Amino acid sequence: MLQYLKKYRLYCLLAPLFMLGEIAMDMWQPAMMAIIVDKGVLGGNIDLIWEMGIWMLLLVIFGGTCGILCGVFASIAAQNFGNDVRKDLFSRIMNFSFQQTDQFTTGSLITRITNDVSRVEQMVMMSVRSVVRCTVMFFGGIYMLYLQSPRFALVAACGLPVIAAFVIFFLRKVSPLFTIIQQKLDQINCIVQENIAGARVVKAYVKEAQALALFSKANDQLCIVNLRAQTALAFLNPCVNIVLNICTVVVLYIGGITIQTDGNITPGQVMASITYLSMILMRIIFMANIFQTFTRSSASWKRIREVLETKPAQKSGTYVSEKGHQGEIEFRNVSFSYPDAPDNPVLKNVSFQIEPGQTVAVIGSTGSGKSSLVHLIPRFYDTTGGEVLVDGINVRDYPMEVLRDKIGIVQQKSELFSRSIEENITWGTPNADPEEIRRAARLAQAEDFIQNTPNGYQTHVTESGHSLSGGQKQRISIARAMLKRPEILILDDAASALDLKTEAALQASFNRELEGTTKLIVAQRVASVKNADKILVLDDGQLSARGTHEELLKTSPVYGEICRSQIKQEVNAS
Repeated sequence: MLQYLKKYRLYCLLAPLFMLGEIAMDMWQPAMMAIIVDKGVLGGNIDLIWEMGIWMLLLVIFGGTCGILCGVFASIAAQNFGNDVRKDLFSRIMNFSFQQTDQFTTGSLITRITNDVSRVEQMVMMSVRSVVRCTVMFFGGIYMLYLQSPRFALVAACGLPVIAAFVIFFLRKVSPLFTIIQQKLDQINCIVQENIAGARVVKAYVKEAQALALFSKANDQLCIVNLRAQTALAFLNPCVNIVLNICTVVVLYIGGITIQTDGNITPGQVMASITYLSMILMRIIFMANIFQTFTRSSASWKRIREVLETKPAQKSGTYVSEKGHQGEIEFRNVSFSYPDAPDNPVLKNVSFQIEPGQTVAVIGSTGSGKSSLVHLIPRFYDTTGGEVLVDGINVRDYPMEVLRDKIGIVQQKSELFSRSIEENITWGTPNADPEEIRRAARLAQAEDFIQNTPNGYQTHVTESGHSLSGGQKQRISIARAMLKRPEILILDDAASALDLKTEAALQASFNRELEGTTKLIVAQRVASVKNADKILVLDDGQLSARGTHEELLKTSPVYGEICRSQIKQEVNAS
C-alpha cells in the first residue's frame, strides 16, 4: 500500500500538520471558557468576556481553515491513491487469462475494483486525518485535564481500561464478519450481472420470479451478516456512554467537594475538566470506529492484493517476427483440457497444417472441440500438450500483442460496445479513414442496414448490442475483423445468424478481397464449409478426417452423416 502513497507523501504530510492546527484550537477552547466563567462571568469583568470571546472567534476561524486544508489534502491523497489502485487492478484484470477471470468470477472482480477500493480509500483518508486527530486529542486531553487537576486525570485513568475492554471485546466479535460480508457482496454482484446481461433469456422463459428469489436469498444472507455485525457494534456506544457519565458524575462530585473545602478548583475549571474528560473518553469511541473501518478495509485490501499479486497465467514471449504477410498455421499433437476439468480432454493429439492464404473449415458435432481448437491460436487458452505454431513459431514465443495483431477473430456471440457503429467497427483499427470503414462494412454485407439506422455509422449501439439483431451484430463484428486486414482470419460460427444468401455473398467477398489471408472457418452448416480448400472433421476432440467436400463424402462416415442429417432437415422443413 505504501508504494501507492509514496507519490502523494507531501499531501499525506500536510494533512496531519494542518490537523494539528485545528486540534490546538480545540484544546484551547475549554481553558479559555474556564477563564471567561471564572474571571468574566463570576468576576463581573465584561471587558474580559468581550476580549476572550473575540480571541475564541479568531481561533475558531483559524482552526476551521486548518481543518478545511487538512480535508483537502487528505482527499487529494486518498482519491489519487484509489485512482492508481483502480487503474492497476483493471490493467491486471485485462491481462488475466480466461482461466483466471473464471476463477475469480466477474462479480467478485467488479466488487474488488469498486467497493473494496472505496473502503481502502476511506482507510487512507482516516489514516492521515482521523487517526491523527483522535491520537493527539486523546493524549492532549489527558495533559490538559491533568493541568486542571491531577485528581480529574486519575478519574479518566480509571475509566479508560473499562472502555478499552469494551472496544476490544466487540471488535473481536465483528472482525471475522467483515470478510464474510465482502464475499456475500461478490455473490450479489454475480447474480445481478448474470441476470441483467441475460435479461432476454430470463424474460423469454418467464423466470423473473426465480431470478428475484435467487437475488432475495443472497441479499437476505448479506442482510443477516450485516445485522449481526451492526447489532454487536450497537452495544458499544451505550457501554462507553455509561462509563463516560459515571466519570462525569465523579468529577462533579470531586470538584464540588474541592470547591467547598479548599477552593483550589474553580467552577470554570470543573467545566473545562468535564469537557476534557468527554474529549478523552469519546476519542476511545472514535478510535473504535476507526479500528472497525480499518478491519473492514484490511479485508478489502487483502482481496485487492490477491488480484494485484496474481501473475498472469500466460507469459508473453519475446520473439520478434519478420515482417511479411504469411499466415501459416500448424498444430502438432495438440491436446487440451480446461483448467476446471483436467481429466476431461477436449482435444486429443490433433495435428494438421494450413498453408498461407488457404481457406480451411472445421466442422463437427456440438461439443467436438471446434471452438476450443481455434481459441488456442490467439492464446485465449494454452495447450496442455503439443504445440500450436504460427508462421513456424510456437505461439507461446510471440509477444501477446504481436501474435494477436496477426489474427482477426469473429465469434458466434458477437461482442459490441456501448458506442457508435463506426467506433465498434474501428475497435481494432482506430486510425482507419472513413472510406476504409465503409468498404469493410460493404464487404461484411453490413452497409445497407447501417444506412437505414437513424444516424448511419454514428448510430449509438446500446450495451452489448441489444439494439441490433444477431445477424446485424455478426456483420459489424465481421467488418471489424476485415478492417484490420489480419494475416489470419478466424470465423468461429460467425455466420450462424445469417441467411444462406447473405453468407454466400460474404464468402464471395472473402475470396475476392482477402485472397492472401489465411481463413479458418468454424461452422455447423455444410453449406458454409463445402467450398473450403480443406475441411477438418472433429469427432469427440479428435481429428477424424480431412479433405475437400467431395473427398470427405466418399471417405468420412462422420462427415457423411452430418451432410445426410442436414439434407434430411431441409427436406422436412420444405
